[in-house]
Amino acid sequence: MRNAGTWLVKNDLPKHADAMVILMGNIPDRVLQAADLYNSGIAGRVIIVEESMGAFKKLEERGAHIISNTTQARNAAVSLGIPADSIRILPGYARSTQQEATIIREYLKTQPDIDTITLVTSADHTRRASMIFEKAFQKQGMNVVVQSSPSKYTSYTGIGWWKNKEGIQTVLMEYIKMFNFLLFEKRTL
Repeated sequence: MRNAGTWLVKNDLPKHADAMVILMGNIPDRVLQAADLYNSGIAGRVIIVEESMGAFKKLEERGAHIISNTTQARNAAVSLGIPADSIRILPGYARSTQQEATIIREYLKTQPDIDTITLVTSADHTRRASMIFEKAFQKQGMNVVVQSSPSKYTSYTGIGWWKNKEGIQTVLMEYIKMFNFLLFEKRTL
């Protein structure tokens, strides 16, 4: 049980990737990690799936304009040195990692030059995200290598996760989501 928290962190220490995928969620830690990887030469392309923001469209229909999470992530990445023309935002209004994986999979079907991706996400999310993406590609017979790069800008390490409420909640929720994927959602990819 002591290792339950650290097992969630999958770090493949990528050497090269054809593209990085910034998974939506905690924008600051993920964009910082992606900028570091980009600036170190790991990959020259960044892919982001447009995130669903619920009633965002209704706000716009009524004249209220707010910046979407996806646009915030893109703008932050550009501010940190990633050229705007190296960032590809895919439409889709994804609500989950599984939806992001499906959208990325469909995009990569049209991009034969991309066969290695690095997932950039929060540390506690790397194991499950990797499982989801690998299964999504496998189901379509696609030979895409999936690497994980946990953000070093998150406070989560998995060490001593049982010692505080936040650690317990993070680990339990991630395992619940993982079991849900393994038992139910992976069939729908």
